Amino acid sequence: MAHPAGETEELVIAGAEESSAVDTFGGKIFVRWDPEAAVTAFGPVSYFIDFLKTNGLWEPWVRECPLRYSSPNAPPKEDILGTIFLAVLAGHKRYAHISTIRSDSVLPGLLGMKRVRSEDAVRRAFQHGEAAPYEEWLRKHLTVTYGELLNEPWILDMDATVKPLYGQQEQAVRGYNPTKPGRPSHVYHCYFLAALRVVLEVEVQPGNQTASQYAQPGLWAWLDRQARPHWPRLLRGDVSWGTERMLQEAEQRQLPYLFKLRQSPNVKKHIARIANQRDWQAAGGGWQGVTSQLQLSGWSRARRVVVLRRLVRDTLAVTSSDPSAKQTVFAGMVELKQGCELYEYAVLVTSLSEEVLSLAQLYRDRAEAENIFDELKNQWGWTGFTTHDLQRCQILARINGLIYNWWSLYTRLAIPNRHTEATTSRPLLLQGVARQTQHANQATLTITSLHAHAPKVRQALAGVNQFLQRVRQTAEQLPQTDRWRAVLRFIFRDWLQNSAAPPHPGLLATG
Repeated sequence: MAHPAGETEELVIAGAEESSAVDTFGGKIFVRWDPEAAVTAFGPVSYFIDFLKTNGLWEPWVRECPLRYSSPNAPPKEDILGTIFLAVLAGHKRYAHISTIRSDSVLPGLLGMKRVRSEDAVRRAFQHGEAAPYEEWLRKHLTVTYGELLNEPWILDMDATVKPLYGQQEQAVRGYNPTKPGRPSHVYHCYFLAALRVVLEVEVQPGNQTASQYAQPGLWAWLDRQARPHWPRLLRGDVSWGTERMLQEAEQRQLPYLFKLRQSPNVKKHIARIANQRDWQAAGGGWQGVTSQLQLSGWSRARRVVVLRRLVRDTLAVTSSDPSAKQTVFAGMVELKQGCELYEYAVLVTSLSEEVLSLAQLYRDRAEAENIFDELKNQWGWTGFTTHDLQRCQILARINGLIYNWWSLYTRLAIPNRHTEATTSRPLLLQGVARQTQHANQATLTITSLHAHAPKVRQALAGVNQFLQRVRQTAEQLPQTDRWRAVLRFIFRDWLQNSAAPPHPGLLATG
């Protein structure tokens, strides 16, 4: 039977207040919905918000955002940025996923928001306006997260990753795409502070610009914005960075480098010339190495190279191409004849003078950059938040990198001396049902964690709370920027243990 619109609304509201009988394997239970309760599924985020507020990371970022609206009915930028923050933190990769947090009635108030905004409001937010103010804004706040760390000897890792696209996005073109051949894509050129998993900068470019020559202008511009004492002690990259142009630029700036070389025909000839030498040295990890001088036809001068080799196992897997299926198929196993040795080779070019073992290990450490890409693409939002124009893709990529840095620093504070990926840190430090109540003008957030390690989580977050209280007390006399520098040095106190400028002694008292 049909009901008038008003009567239908009354029935829905009445139904929400009544309980429903639900039959389960544990017996019949009564379920009641309470849509008016102040509840969040991410109660522990309150500690993270305290971290952002105490260290002056959130309010300046929101205040200095160049987002402007002309309509009086437009949402405040606090709501837009807060919605993006909560969505990225929750692990969302699409604008449509924002709907899952629209009814959160606790966290918006803790962030100074009116409410969580819709996916359309967030998607349209950065549609207009010049790109330069947004770049300056985000670069400034990315720098805040790592600026103090550049005072120490550090290594700059450069790499690129491909983001396949499935629409009509601006500059989505076909290029090198190993996972989706032929699929249009964007390329993310990224720079990282090695070993600490900190994003320094990210540039979004068309999918056919994976080569380092397209990233080099941005790299040198980023370095030129830094004071010379803040420059890295080493540039490190894979085969796409071992080009004459890159080597010349680094040499002109007197920047040490370590890159892998493509095995071009001339490189292979060089490997063949030294293969029978007897001065191969142990290079760790089952590798052997030897140093030599090499000048390729496209190089302006000879440079030091390190040839590495590793003995291949006796039994090999063989594959073949199946034209009918358009894929590679397994063909069987092949055993090498007794006395036959088969090696795989890698060639590094460097301006460093260290021995083979140190150089080989130094390049193997570059694998950490691959782990960052895996985390940012699969556990954060670099595979999503795509719009038709490149500008919004670039803005969201940098915002994602900024929030990733914030969360990484926070988790290092809660779980010291190591990096904890989001797949582990979110269930530990983010998820927990919480109900907010008011009594005598005091708000109380009661958190219930479903995690098996809930007692340890509670202890870790209590430690974070005590540390932040000490920051507000001990470093109260310091300017905000100096306070954040002291906190950064405390978070990375083990990494900086040989530094002449240790963390603030009042903060160390909490360790």
